[in-house]
Amino acid sequence: MQLSGFNSTSNRIFDFICLWILPLGYFLLLCALFFLPGRSLHHKLFYGLFSIPALIALCLRPREFKELLREPIFVAILLFAAWAMLSLSWGPPIEHGVIRQIKPSLHTLMLVAGCYLLVRYRTEIVQPLLFSAAMIGLIASVYNLFMFARIYEPGMRLIGGGAFDNPLLSSHVFGFFCTYWLCLSMTCKRRQILWLSIPAMVIMFASVIATGSRTPLVALTLAALWLSFICWNRRSFVLLGALLISTAAVAVLFSQMIILRGDSYRFEIWQMVLQKIADHPWIGHGYNASLILDPGIGYTLGEPHSFALGVLFYVGIFGLLPWLFFQAWGLLSSWRNRLQPLFIIASTWLVFGIGAGLTEGGGIISRPKEHWFLLWIPLALIAALSINQRARRLLAMPVKTLTSTALQQLTASAQVIEEDGLGPKVLRLTDGSFLKLFRRRRWYTSGSFNPYSERFAANSEQLRNKGIPTPQILDLYRLNDGSSAVHYSPLPGNTLRQVLQGITAPAVRQALVERFGKFMAQLHEQGVYFRSLHLGNVLVLNDGEFGLIDLADMRIYPSSLSLSLRQRNLRHMQRYTEDRRWLFEDHFDALLQGYAVTASKAAVDNLHRQVQAGGHPARIH
Repeated sequence: MQLSGFNSTSNRIFDFICLWILPLGYFLLLCALFFLPGRSLHHKLFYGLFSIPALIALCLRPREFKELLREPIFVAILLFAAWAMLSLSWGPPIEHGVIRQIKPSLHTLMLVAGCYLLVRYRTEIVQPLLFSAAMIGLIASVYNLFMFARIYEPGMRLIGGGAFDNPLLSSHVFGFFCTYWLCLSMTCKRRQILWLSIPAMVIMFASVIATGSRTPLVALTLAALWLSFICWNRRSFVLLGALLISTAAVAVLFSQMIILRGDSYRFEIWQMVLQKIADHPWIGHGYNASLILDPGIGYTLGEPHSFALGVLFYVGIFGLLPWLFFQAWGLLSSWRNRLQPLFIIASTWLVFGIGAGLTEGGGIISRPKEHWFLLWIPLALIAALSINQRARRLLAMPVKTLTSTALQQLTASAQVIEEDGLGPKVLRLTDGSFLKLFRRRRWYTSGSFNPYSERFAANSEQLRNKGIPTPQILDLYRLNDGSSAVHYSPLPGNTLRQVLQGITAPAVRQALVERFGKFMAQLHEQGVYFRSLHLGNVLVLNDGEFGLIDLADMRIYPSSLSLSLRQRNLRHMQRYTEDRRWLFEDHFDALLQGYAVTASKAAVDNLHRQVQAGGHPARIH
């Protein structure tokens, strides 16, 4: 009993971390710099709402770590961090303790682990989180530009509000979100989103220009080139043309900003760093080594202004190899999975970071700050997506455009199975397959980021991985009016409601209800919360097994369902007169007996109390 109670508590803690804490922590990591008074609070928020919760989650469920270790990007980051910590042994004496040196590496690893858990258990919220963070950045940038315009004098450079204190570092984050809006303008299918993304991209680009930094301009150019090829379509030609025009415009309008500042002593700095690298080319000077450069400008510098040179200086060629590998593998994985919009966004962020890192940065592993937006944040998202794509938890099927003419041809002579006031919802096509239509929703709902047709397909795949029969997805469609559709092969069988209606022998019906109770308990124990669970959405297959249909309104939780979620499922089934009579009146004992085969005694007792509270007498033996 004590062990069972401990497992239940640990499951609830794990669920709460994955479903609520990690999404909040990730959101604040992306956008809190715009409104926090300083970086110190930003660090604490990341530690308390993302890094430490991710570590607790891994401790509660160590088996999650196995999937991380199968991901080449995570293994390369782990090797890179381990080599950096090993380099402490030949670096300068450690002044503030080893633990302080290890913490940044641990937080970087927890960023990857937390992103993996977030994508695994809250896939549907990732795109809304990115969009919400980008909206915060957009609003803050509009305000920053307005205030900057009021005080502008020639030579001034924009420094963002909040925790920003440097124009170059500010430009990294502005460029990061400019890249996001650029990706959204290339991948979005709704006109309303496109009308928002293009002006938003222009505003963020204006913020980058206002910082007076040239590095992000190179990075944005590389990101735009990558984006035009990874999602090659008609918009790619527009993007390439806009890139040429904007490059010419920047060269004409801001030529003084580009030319007058020269190379900012970059070549002199790099030459001095290379001389220092030559002293220890293979193993570097050590992770905690201090780099002091005097290019003759009146003050010394502590960064090589190149991430690659920084890696070579601190951890040498041996450290550079995994560093190059996890970036190259991240881009390769993204290219292979370019049908998934999140891979497109994350990889374009990484290309932006690679471009910015050519002439900026140098600290290889740091606390959360602007440099994280150039490398670790996009890389962690790519790793998380790769792990879950490999486990077939993400949708990998292309979404095709279905014109009105093609729709008419596809549905010609089709039988309408279900319809509403707007028209047909489910049709049986002439070849026996089904087409399910999902009407257009408001553009600002979650359906605009995760269409219900795609949820249907993704849920079907995940249930199949759990051994639960579901319809085989044939195609996904996007219609001209903003609606979506899923084309699938039906499961061979009849609904459980139809089967129970055809049974006349009470003993046979009772046995079937008992089997359904066991099936329902299996769903609950596997964390499957099927909101639309009723006897019309459960099929009895030809082999006697149960299958599920109408899968769009479903969520799979990290752990077995809580008692409250099980109660909601029961309340939904109790609304149907026939279901209520068969399950909770005539054969309730059989339902409980089947449910008890898999579920705990507490869950069985909860089911019994739920039915009694509904006013339906039942006996339990």
